[in-house]
Amino acid sequence: MSPRPLPTTSPEAEPFWEATRERRLVLQWCTACDRVVQFPRALCPFCAQSFLEWREATGLGRVYAVTIENRPEAMGAGEPYAIALVDLDEGARLMTNVVGCAPAQVRIGMAVRVTWEPLPDGRHYPLFEPAGGHP
Repeated sequence: MSPRPLPTTSPEAEPFWEATRERRLVLQWCTACDRVVQFPRALCPFCAQSFLEWREATGLGRVYAVTIENRPEAMGAGEPYAIALVDLDEGARLMTNVVGCAPAQVRIGMAVRVTWEPLPDGRHYPLFEPAGGHP
């Protein structure tokens, strides 16, 4: 794929992007109802409380849905690539790319783990790769 644009951020998402500098995947949690909040925001979407904190995630999950971009030139890329929704073990769902295998090998239910693509500003994009040993 071609170089990615730098992600824009918000005050609520800044801790997520700062953690990527250390290649740590963190998720926002509501301490009032003990639920993961994805995407980051100022209030919990489940209980409307503002008791939010950041917790480190395992980086493990499973592919929930996948599509292959077969015309990558439309996005400035040179090769087809897999776009996936990944359900993390913690309960959050992320839109991402699955790398480390041919796009056609990515399957629903496939175990994946986080990997990182460096950005020029020191942050990293969280991507996912096959995790053979993940139950």
